[in-house]
Amino acid sequence: MSRDTVVIGLDDTDHPTAGCTTDCFDDLLNHLSNGKHGFTVVSRRLVRLWPFAPRRTRGNGALSAVIELDSGTQQILREECGRWFDELLEKSEPFDSESTPSSPVLIICDSDPPLNWYTEAVMSYVELNSRIHEIEELGITMYSGERKWGAIGASAAVAWSPVRDSTWELIAWRDDENIGTERVITSQAVKEMEELHPRTFVNRDPTKGKGLIAPRTPCPVLYGIRGDSSESVEQAHFWLQLRSDVENSMRYAIHVTNQLSDDHVNGSSSGTVLTHPEHTKGAHSNVTVSVRGIATKLVAFSEGGPVNRLLRTLHPGDRISWVGLTAPDDSIHLERLSLQDSVPRITSRPLCCGKTMRSSGSGLPIRCLECGNTSQRFWLSQNHDPDSFGSIEDWVEPTPSNRRHLARPLKMGIPRD
Repeated sequence: MSRDTVVIGLDDTDHPTAGCTTDCFDDLLNHLSNGKHGFTVVSRRLVRLWPFAPRRTRGNGALSAVIELDSGTQQILREECGRWFDELLEKSEPFDSESTPSSPVLIICDSDPPLNWYTEAVMSYVELNSRIHEIEELGITMYSGERKWGAIGASAAVAWSPVRDSTWELIAWRDDENIGTERVITSQAVKEMEELHPRTFVNRDPTKGKGLIAPRTPCPVLYGIRGDSSESVEQAHFWLQLRSDVENSMRYAIHVTNQLSDDHVNGSSSGTVLTHPEHTKGAHSNVTVSVRGIATKLVAFSEGGPVNRLLRTLHPGDRISWVGLTAPDDSIHLERLSLQDSVPRITSRPLCCGKTMRSSGSGLPIRCLECGNTSQRFWLSQNHDPDSFGSIEDWVEPTPSNRRHLARPLKMGIPRD
């Protein structure tokens, strides 16, 4: 018998106090691949979405999977998914009164969906009713409750396809009796894992001495290990599970992801600084630049660390490059910044006899108070040194714990144009 493939996508099964879309999706895939109907899970995918989406679930990610099945059994697959989804809705009823209730949607797609379902959802705001209309117009199977917010993420997840340099994440889940208790994963274990498994990445923030693989919410996830291949993350997981200072996990799954892809941005841009930096509450900073004759505001939050500090030193006339995300108010929220060419910085009056020369009065030359020598008015200046910020080829970025899931670290290559 010949075999066909379908792609299923799920999003928005969690809310701030409970639940986890990765856990729900794992339950569904385990149910489908129990051998009863010959369904085979070929691959799992984890897709992060537009960071400014007004309705975001924790991690702001959606899931999809490629399912292989016998020809003629697609209706059976739909029926199995429908029964599972009805049970999911029943479980979510106690949380309907939450301020941000879950809004799950499951999509089953047996043909190639429009690629723009992904590109729009990772780069911009998507209007819900418009996306639902597109799904219905193509006759794609969609399960939902009264609320349908999950349609945006689920459709984006089925539309995304991995590329050559896609990354991987292994998600390990906690045993049910441990959920809600403090996770047992020592910082030493994470540090040694990073050293022994160099093909994994974004494991810890060395600037703060803390691990980044374990969430800090009461969800079922124990940890997520990111790397450049399925083998690298699985080997790191097995190594962790042999340690006595890491909580035991009986269940895990490996996903290919769009993380670290920069798919949410349009590459790097360049412009000339027009204003001195302005500082706002919370130590956030912004500056206005000219880009092809158009004034644009660049914003660096205090959490951006090196990016914020570099922006605060800019002067009108500086030439800079940046990578950032366009916010709903059209400002650019910076993720990386580079000072390409700086105007001279005025630092002091000239020196004479080891001391600064002083003014003799309005319109008069400056004078040395020791020997009486005079000089025309001028100021000493020096060029700015961007390398003082510890940059990689003159680019700076936030510390690992303050980068977005989608942001590509500098050590993986200079930002693309």
